[in-house]
Amino acid sequence: MRPNDIDQLVTVSAPAVLPGGKTAVYAASRAHSPDNAYVGQLFSLDLDGAGTVRQLTRGYRDANPVVSPDGSTLAFLRADKGGKPQLYAMPVHGGEPLRLTDAPLGAGEPTFAPDSGSIAYTARVPEEGRYGTDPDVSPGAEPPRHVTTRSYLSNDAGYVIDQRQQVFVVDVPLRDDSLPTAPAQLPESRQLTAGDYDASSPRFLADGQRIAFLAAAHDGRDEDRFSDVYTVGAHSDVSTFESREKPSLLTNTTLGISAFEPATDGTSLFLLAQDLGESGSDFVAQLTGLYRLDLNAGTVPERLTDTEASDLDPGTGIAELRDGTVLVGLTERGSVRLASFGSAGLTYLSEPGTVLGGLDVDEESGIIVASFSNESSAGEIGTVVDGELTAVTDFSASLRKNVPLRIPEEFEAKASDGYPVHGWVVLPEGEGPHPVLLTVHGGPFSQHSWALFDEAQVYARAGYAVLLPNPRGSAGYGREHGLAVKGNFGNLAMDDVLSFLDAALKEFPALDSGRLGVQGGSYGGYLTSWIVAHDHRFAGAIVERGYIDPESFIGTSDIGTFFGQEYVGADPEQMRSQSSYDMIDQVRTPTFVIHSERDFRCPLEQGQRYYMALKLRGIDTELLIFPGETHELSRSGQPQHRVARFEHILRWWNKHLPVG
Repeated sequence: MRPNDIDQLVTVSAPAVLPGGKTAVYAASRAHSPDNAYVGQLFSLDLDGAGTVRQLTRGYRDANPVVSPDGSTLAFLRADKGGKPQLYAMPVHGGEPLRLTDAPLGAGEPTFAPDSGSIAYTARVPEEGRYGTDPDVSPGAEPPRHVTTRSYLSNDAGYVIDQRQQVFVVDVPLRDDSLPTAPAQLPESRQLTAGDYDASSPRFLADGQRIAFLAAAHDGRDEDRFSDVYTVGAHSDVSTFESREKPSLLTNTTLGISAFEPATDGTSLFLLAQDLGESGSDFVAQLTGLYRLDLNAGTVPERLTDTEASDLDPGTGIAELRDGTVLVGLTERGSVRLASFGSAGLTYLSEPGTVLGGLDVDEESGIIVASFSNESSAGEIGTVVDGELTAVTDFSASLRKNVPLRIPEEFEAKASDGYPVHGWVVLPEGEGPHPVLLTVHGGPFSQHSWALFDEAQVYARAGYAVLLPNPRGSAGYGREHGLAVKGNFGNLAMDDVLSFLDAALKEFPALDSGRLGVQGGSYGGYLTSWIVAHDHRFAGAIVERGYIDPESFIGTSDIGTFFGQEYVGADPEQMRSQSSYDMIDQVRTPTFVIHSERDFRCPLEQGQRYYMALKLRGIDTELLIFPGETHELSRSGQPQHRVARFEHILRWWNKHLPVG
C-alpha cells in the first residue's frame, strides 16, 4: 500500500439480521481523503445462497444499523458532511429515511423496544453556554471549568464533566412498509437519566417497561474502576429521575462491566466484565469473562469462562441462540475467534487468523452472521456454515487487484530465558537484504493481530521488512503472559522484542542486520524510548504518542489516576526506575517524536518534554504535532492527517534508514 491507499480500505459494521434469517443489513465505510472525512452507507445482503448485495441508503455517513424485533423498521445513525450523527428510521425494504433526533453533540447506540414502537439511544447533554449551545459564546469565551474530581477527561470526548452522556427514548413513526408523510417536526425525545456520570449501552428488558444501561454511578466511582448495570423506567422522564439516588443496582460491585445483553429467557443478563477485586483497580491483565446474572436470584452473577485463559473481546458483543448457547469473540494469539459457550463447553466457530468485528443471530432460523477481518481484508461479512465462519462478501477484491498486499509470515522466537515470543514478519517484494522496522504495539495488554494492518503494508510497499512481535504484557496469551510486565514495565518486554528481532535476523536471509529501525505508539512508544536508551544498534527510532514519564502522566492523562500506579507502582523512586524520561542521558539514536494536540490518553506534554530533552542533548530529533487529533490518530484520525503521518514517517526512514 501507498499512504493514500487508505481510501481503498472498506470496513464493515456489526451486521443486523432480519427476522427469518434471510437478510442481513450492515454499514460499509471508508476514508475519503479529498473530503478529509469518512463516508459510509447501509447495504442489505441476501443470506439464502445468492449473496446479492443491495444498497439501502445514500447518506454521507450512515452507520450502526439495528432492525426492529418485528422486522419492519431499520434504525441507524446518519451524519451529514461536517455534522454530528443523528438517529434515523426507515422501512427495512427501502424508502426515505426519517430523522428522529436533533442532539446537539450527536446521538449514538440505538436499540429497539420489544414492541418495536420506540428506540432508546444515548447522547451527550452539554451545559448551557458550552459546546455551541449559545451561538454568541465562542469556545474561548466559555465560563471556566471548576474541577473537583480525579476523573474529568476522556480521550475521545475531551472534558466530560460538562457534557455527560445520558439515555433517551423516542417513539418510532414508521410501523409498516408504507412511506408516511414526513412529520412537520421531529418526534419528541424523552431524557431518562440525569446523573453526574456517563450512561451507555441502553437495552430494553423483556417487559419493555425498563431500560438497563451501563454506568459507574456508585459513590466511590472517582476512586475505582467499577461499573454496573442499572435500570430506569422506559416511560419515565428526566423530571422524575432523582440524580442523587442510584437507579436499581443489578450486579455486585467488584466488576468492571464492558458489555451486556438481556438473555432470551427474559429473566437474566449476560455480561462481559473484568473482576477488579476489592480495590476496584486491579485491572492489569484481567481477562474479560462471560457472566450470567439471574435477575430473580440476587445480585451476584456467575462467571462462565476461565479466569486465567479465556479473554473475551467486549467490542464483539454477545449473542444467544435459542438453545441457550452464547456467542462471543475470544482473543487468542493474534486472533479474535468466533466461539460459542454452551452445555458442551467452548466450541470454536472460526479458524485462527480471523479477527471478529461484530455478530448477530436470528433466533428463529439459528443463522449466525458476523463481520470480521483477516490478513487480506479490512472487513467482510460471513455466516456460520457447518460449524465454520465462511465469508459471503469480498469487499477487498478491488484492493487486492489494485494494491499489492504482502501476507504476514507467522513466526515464534525464544527470549533469553527460553520464553516463546509469537508474532509476524512482513517481507517486501524482492530478495533483499531489506532494512528492518521493529514495530511495537500499544497497550501493553493489546496485540498485533492477523487483521490487515495498513501500517505494515505501507512500510513493506516502501521496501522495509516489518517485524510485529507480541511480547510479554500482550493480550491473547493468557493472564500470566499479560501480568509479566507489572512492576517491570520495560526490561522484560524489551528482551522479548529484541530476542524476536535477533531470531528473525537469523531465520530470514532477506533481512539486513546492519540496517535496523525501531518504532511504536503509546506503550509501544514507551518501549521504543526504553529500547533506544539501552540498545544503540538502531539507525533511527519513532516514538509516537508515548507514555514517557509516569510521574507527570498521573496529573495529565484521562487514565492517570490508575494506569501507571498499577503497572509501574505508586512509589516515586519505583516510578523513576521505569521512566524512559529518566533514561534520556543514555539515548544516542536519532528519534522522531509524533504526537497529537488533543491526545488526552498520553498527553502532548509527554512528547514535548521528551523531544526537548533530546534536543538539548544534541540528539538528532524532530517533533510532529497534529492539530485536532486524539490518541486514535493512526487508526481513525482525519484521512489527510493519516496520509501526512505516513508521508512524514517514510521521509524519516528514508533519511535515516534508506532502502537503497
